[in-house]
Amino acid sequence: STTHSPFSNAALQHDAAPNRRDDKNPPNDTTDKMRVYEDSFSGQKIYPGKGKLYVRGDSKIFRFQNGKSESLFLQRKNPRKISWTVLYRRQHKKGISEEVAKKRTRRTVKNQRAIVGASLDVIKERRSQRPEARAAARAAAIKEGKAKKTESESEKKANKAKNAASAAKGQAGKIASKQGAKGAAVKVQAKSR
Repeated sequence: STTHSPFSNAALQHDAAPNRRDDKNPPNDTTDKMRVYEDSFSGQKIYPGKGKLYVRGDSKIFRFQNGKSESLFLQRKNPRKISWTVLYRRQHKKGISEEVAKKRTRRTVKNQRAIVGASLDVIKERRSQRPEARAAARAAAIKEGKAKKTESESEKKANKAKNAASAAKGQAGKIASKQGAKGAAVKVQAKSR
């Protein structure tokens, strides 16, 4: 005594025939795709008929896959600090099986330009000099600079001594007040009388 089931093999094959995909019947994208939402907290997929909607006072809508993510959202937890969320896994590079090719950064090429006081030829010439020659040239330049400096200093000293001597001659005949010696301005005498 066998019972005839509506789900026998023949019935199944008959129902499946119209939905079969082949080159003559391309699939219709609008009917085949189902709307999949993303969990506002964890970032996981929410399939049709699953999950919860939470509408905040400011009319902003949040979707949660389950009570766990809703509860954590309402506790104001940070999903980046909770290890099972998509945001955490992305941030800590978890589960990425294939290595993503690193973006090639463009190397900057140094280009030598002329600067004030030195033309490009002079700079190139200095660069191509041997270290010994460069050191010798530097030593000579330092020596020359020192000689100029000592010469100018001795000249300054001579001028200072000369000025001091002439000032002393001029001061010898005058009787200067203490204030005058300190450099105070001389009081202008009245000429009306």
